[in-house]
Amino acid sequence: MYHAIVRRRITAAFAGLSAGRIEAITDELAPNAVHYFVGTHALSGTRRTPDAIRAWYERLLRLLQGIRFTVHEVRVSGWPWRTQVAAIWTETNFGTDGVQTSAEGVNLIEIRWGRVASVRIYPDTAALERTLQRIAAKGTAEALAAPIVS
Repeated sequence: MYHAIVRRRITAAFAGLSAGRIEAITDELAPNAVHYFVGTHALSGTRRTPDAIRAWYERLLRLLQGIRFTVHEVRVSGWPWRTQVAAIWTETNFGTDGVQTSAEGVNLIEIRWGRVASVRIYPDTAALERTLQRIAAKGTAEALAAPIVS
C-alpha cells in the first residue's frame, strides 16, 4: 500500500510540473533537499536551498517551454524512513524557438518520512545539449548561462 501511494505522489508531481506548476515539485521537498542534474550546461549542477531549486525549475520552464512528461514506470523500494524511487520518463518540449524535441531520462529520488530528501536527474544529455545550443543560437542567451548552484 505504501509503495502505491508513493507511485501516485511521484506521478502527480510530474503531471503538475507538466502543467507548469513548480509547487507540484517544490511542495514535496524537505527543507534541506539536494537537487542534482547531470552534465555541464545551464540546467546542470547541484542545488541545496529551496530558493535555488525553485530558480532551477523556473529556468527549466523558461527554456523548455511546454515541457510535458510521460511517466512510463515508477519503481519504489524501501520503507518510510528511507524510500528509493526510480521514475522513468519521456519529455517533450518546444524550446523557446517552437521546435519540438523529445528525450528520455530517469529521476532517482530518495524520500525520508514523506519528504523528498534528494532528486538526481539523468536525462539524455546529448539531446538536451543540442536543444540548448539550438535555442541559444536563435537568441535565448540563458540556454548557455552558468548553472544555478547552491
